Amino acid sequence: MRLAPFKKGSIDPDADAVEAVDPTYGARHIAIIMDGNGRWAKSKHLPRALGHKKGVEAVRDIVRVAGEMGIEALTLYAFSSENWSRPADEVSDLMGLLRQYIQSDIDEFDENGIRLKVIGNYKALDSDIVQLIDNALERTAGNDRMTLAIALNYGAQDEMLRVVQNIAKSVKLGTVEPDQISIDQLSGAMDTAGMPPLDLLIRTSGELRLSNFLLWQAAYSELYFTDTLWPDFDKEELQRALKSFGDRDRRFGGR
Repeated sequence: MRLAPFKKGSIDPDADAVEAVDPTYGARHIAIIMDGNGRWAKSKHLPRALGHKKGVEAVRDIVRVAGEMGIEALTLYAFSSENWSRPADEVSDLMGLLRQYIQSDIDEFDENGIRLKVIGNYKALDSDIVQLIDNALERTAGNDRMTLAIALNYGAQDEMLRVVQNIAKSVKLGTVEPDQISIDQLSGAMDTAGMPPLDLLIRTSGELRLSNFLLWQAAYSELYFTDTLWPDFDKEELQRALKSFGDRDRRFGGR
């Protein structure tokens, strides 16, 4: 499936969920826990694999819409470090979809100015997938319209552990003093370094937890939960989430 070129500003300003000139409501970086593919398939008496396939189509649509809206960064939770415990055939299906996704969409992402980024230990995936990812990262490194970060083999606790271990090594070597370690230093060592602070974290399917996703980055982000299953999450759903974000008073603990 080929993606249509982004047409920034093409989001309908008269849509029910949109009341502001800026369709992002000031959100620069949004993240989504894409949950509910299996339940979507079950509700339609379809194999789980078809639910995941439909979920990939939803990814394509949301990436396009986010780019049109002017979102600077979009982070998607694609495969967690805990997902390895799923049945082997399901993991295999997910890896196959990942291969197809990279191969089929990389041209369109590059043409539309999307910089791809991967967070998590993707080097632990199959070697051919690692090569595909490395090639995609290199090819899109100079793009600056939007950053699309895909979380693969990712867990926030593992991310923080890796950061702490690396800093501990620096302390042991004497290149960093313990009292010199700062919040900015920790943030700059996270997998999301170089991306805008996380403004809005969305979870689909009605679950009300973060599931080990962006725990550090979500410290002051707004949270939005919807009962909509991921394959049904579309432009209107994203607009509703951003409208909710825009209606909130973000105080960051200041008052």
